[in-house]
Amino acid sequence: MHSTHSDGTGTVGEIARAAEEAGVDVVLLTDHDSLGAKRCGEEGWHGGVLVLVGEEVSPPDRNHYLAFGVDEHIDHRGLAPAQVVEAVRERGGFGFAAHPFSEGSSRFRRLSNSMLWEDLGALDGIEVWSFLSDNGQRVAGVWEALSFVARPERYVTRAPEHNLAEWDRLGASRRVVGIGGLDAHQFGRRIGGRVVRLMSYSRSFAQLHTRVLVTEQLTGEVEHDRDQVYEALRAGRCYIAAPQVAAPAGFGFFAERPDGARLEMGGEAPVGSWTLHALLPRPADVRLLCDGDEVARLQAPALAHVAEGPGVYRVEATLETHGAERTWILSNPIYLR
Repeated sequence: MHSTHSDGTGTVGEIARAAEEAGVDVVLLTDHDSLGAKRCGEEGWHGGVLVLVGEEVSPPDRNHYLAFGVDEHIDHRGLAPAQVVEAVRERGGFGFAAHPFSEGSSRFRRLSNSMLWEDLGALDGIEVWSFLSDNGQRVAGVWEALSFVARPERYVTRAPEHNLAEWDRLGASRRVVGIGGLDAHQFGRRIGGRVVRLMSYSRSFAQLHTRVLVTEQLTGEVEHDRDQVYEALRAGRCYIAAPQVAAPAGFGFFAERPDGARLEMGGEAPVGSWTLHALLPRPADVRLLCDGDEVARLQAPALAHVAEGPGVYRVEATLETHGAERTWILSNPIYLR
């Protein structure tokens, strides 16, 4: 999410109000090469919305990195991609490669520019689905551009298969947390105190969420609440959802053993007598994948499957809306080694 601290057209306050109107609880602000919102004291609760400030470390053309939990700007000049990741870790932070697989639109570079990530081996977190970049790169003509901007909920159907396959491949050797991102700028121009805009923040907020599962209720105390959100993201205790398809609240994916042991999303354990459970708030086409291959599928509000061997297990759920089958929910994996 980008504000007037970089190339967005909305102030932090305006973004927070748009988020509250959309029913969003937490906004992660990642302005390009800027922690300006933090320096200005804008991190914290704005009404019912918690705004947390990271930055999008933005070398020219590629290798952008969403850094969180850092208090100083990451100077990327002269750094290789792996060194950027390490610089964030050294400062106690963590992060995700931004739109790491996006090749951009051949005609509309402002809508979606090529922003590939060159060293996937350095990562333990990736933006699996970047709403603007990954969907914008499909735009090949003026009519498609207008369709995407005017009715994104009808234009967008599925999460990119290539991105999901790369995520599965990376997960075979280590835990890699996946998130969804809006990359929202509210393209337009500020004229006085008003914004002439193409896709508002409010509309963007309706398209894609990363929903985190915190271990304690948010209290309104910024440090506690920030720690809760960041800990869930670090652990991979989160899932990607498209709320314009259907309300995702209530989704769960976990593994249980007969002795009562339990693994949440992002959890890792030796293979054993694990049963994987997916619970959805409504019936959907729900698929369980192991290392990218489908091992179970149901049209139902729940799925249970006994793990037959090691692998990286995750869930995809789709629903038909607006005349097409659309990605609704993507879980983070459970790792059985």
